[in-house]
Amino acid sequence: MTVTGSADISDITSSASQLRRFLAGLPGVDQVGAEARAATLSTRSIKTTAKAYALDLAVRMIDLTTLEGQDTPGKVRALSAKAIRPDPADASCPSVAAVCVYPDMVPVAKAAVAGSTVKIASVASGFPSGRTSLDIKLRDTADAVAAGADEIDMVIDRGAFLAGQYGQVFDEIVAIKGACGAAHLKVILETGELATYDNVRRASWLAMLAGADFIKTSTGKIAPAATLPVTLVMLEAVRDFRDAYGRQVGVKPAGGIRTSKDAIRYLVLVNETAGDDWLDPDWFRLGASSLLNDLLMQRTKMRTGTYSGPDYFTLD
Repeated sequence: MTVTGSADISDITSSASQLRRFLAGLPGVDQVGAEARAATLSTRSIKTTAKAYALDLAVRMIDLTTLEGQDTPGKVRALSAKAIRPDPADASCPSVAAVCVYPDMVPVAKAAVAGSTVKIASVASGFPSGRTSLDIKLRDTADAVAAGADEIDMVIDRGAFLAGQYGQVFDEIVAIKGACGAAHLKVILETGELATYDNVRRASWLAMLAGADFIKTSTGKIAPAATLPVTLVMLEAVRDFRDAYGRQVGVKPAGGIRTSKDAIRYLVLVNETAGDDWLDPDWFRLGASSLLNDLLMQRTKMRTGTYSGPDYFTLD
C-alpha cells in the first residue's frame, strides 16, 4: 500500500470526523497476500558472516524486560547487568538496547545501567489494559520520565479504538507524548485484540499521526502477541508514513519471539519491507527477553564450534 497525495497531518487531525474519514479511507489489507508474503520471507536462509552480523544486531535490538508483580530491586539490577554484558565470557558481545520495567523500578534500573549505552524504558498509562483515566496515565508517564526513563511504552485503549472512538485514542496519545518530554514514546497497539489486519493498519497510522516514535505490537500479556504478518502490516505503515510525511517511525514486535531463527526472520522482514534504514536499534526493537539466551548460544556456537547448554547463561 502506498499513500499518495495525502493531506497535511494538521488537516487530517483537525477533527474526529476528519481523522475517521482518513483512517476509513486507508486501503484494506490483503490478508492472504500479507500472510503469504510473510511466509515466503521466513524461508530465507542466512549463513556465515551474514548470520553472525544478524545475531549481533538482534542482541542490540532487544528490550530486556521484566514486568511482573514479583519484580524486586535485586531482580532489576541482575537484569540490568545482563543487559550491559549479556555474555560475561565474551567481551565482543554487544549490549542490548534497553531494559524495560514498571515505573517504580525506573530509579533502580537507571542507576544500574549508568555509564552504559543501555536505555531505560518504562510502561505507563495503565499498562497492560489502558483502562485508566487520562490524569492517571499522564501522572504515571511524568513520574517515570522524572525518575529517568528514556522511553515510555504506552498502551492504547483498545475498547475505545474498536468502538470507533479514534479521536479519543488520538487525543490520549498526543497528551502522553507531551508528558514524555525528551523521552521517546512507543505506542502499544495490542494487535492480538484488534482482530483484523485492517485494524492494525488503522491503529498504526493513528499512532503515527498522533506523534508516536515507535509502534509496538503487544504487551506480551495477550495471545497472540507478535506475528510476522502483523509486523509486515506495521512495517508497510511506517514505510508509507515516511514516504508521505518525511518522518521515520520505529517498529517493535513483542512477545512470542523465542529463537534466533525467529529473530532473523524478523530482520529479513524489516529489510525486505521497510528497507535497511530500519535495521538499527533506533528504529527496530525486539521485545523478547527469552530470546537473548538463544542468541547467545548461537553466537557461542559460531565462535567455538560447540553449543553451550541453556544453563550456561543466566535466566532472564
